[in-house]
Amino acid sequence: MADIYFCGSIRGGRQDAELYGRIVKSLGEYGQILTKHVAQDLSEKGEEQDEREIHDRNMKWLDQAEFVVAEVSQPSLGVGYEIGQAVNMEKRILCLFRDGCGRSLSSMIRGLHNDQSIIVKDYKEADLSKIFKEFFSEANNGVEADDLGGDNDEEGAGEEEEAADEEEDEGDDE
Repeated sequence: MADIYFCGSIRGGRQDAELYGRIVKSLGEYGQILTKHVAQDLSEKGEEQDEREIHDRNMKWLDQAEFVVAEVSQPSLGVGYEIGQAVNMEKRILCLFRDGCGRSLSSMIRGLHNDQSIIVKDYKEADLSKIFKEFFSEANNGVEADDLGGDNDEEGAGEEEEAADEEEDEGDDE
């Protein structure tokens, strides 16, 4: 499964923390969320950790991630920085701006949209599953998440068959 870096406001405001939780839960269908803590019950002060350690850890996770999904309705310097770094790292990026939030999205974010590696979408929460399905399907050349060999009951079945074939082959050598 793919590694996904989720961005959402922490020190810029925690008004959308519950929404972040729902987004992270939905994203879990498509991969491992490296930044689940963004959706946790944090204060606007964020994590109680050295700021350099937070920065370095997050940059490591960002480098590791295949995809970046950023909820950009709540203005945040940190989220903007993470998006800029992701652009420089040539990550596939989805920026989500919530319809009716009472704000305007910065041209510096909206202007990134290129219909290929960087998608900026205005959304309603009810549309998120469709948006995620489309984003991750396009990223995987039209292969749906269910078809990528994610968690399913048949996982490991092929390994058992391979082991049985190898045992048969070993018996042939005797």
